Amino acid sequence: MEGVPLTVRYFAGARAAAGRAEEPLPAGRSLDDLTAELTQRHGDRLAAVLRVASFLVNGVTCHDRQAPLPAGATIDVLPPFAGG
Repeated sequence: MEGVPLTVRYFAGARAAAGRAEEPLPAGRSLDDLTAELTQRHGDRLAAVLRVASFLVNGVTCHDRQAPLPAGATIDVLPPFAGG
């Protein structure tokens, strides 16, 4: 499964900053590695969102940013939401 790419899905402000709703990325990396690559690809605007975002890995909150992400995983990038 190592060759199966990750799918990164962007929501709300993350979608606007990335300029897309989702994108595939190669597997075999941690969340910290992934956010560094996304910052390099999309620039400072997305970097600012990633610093305050929450991340779901296959629907579960990710607490260990150094753990390898499973091949084929879906990573949701959730910026803080205003609510009422």
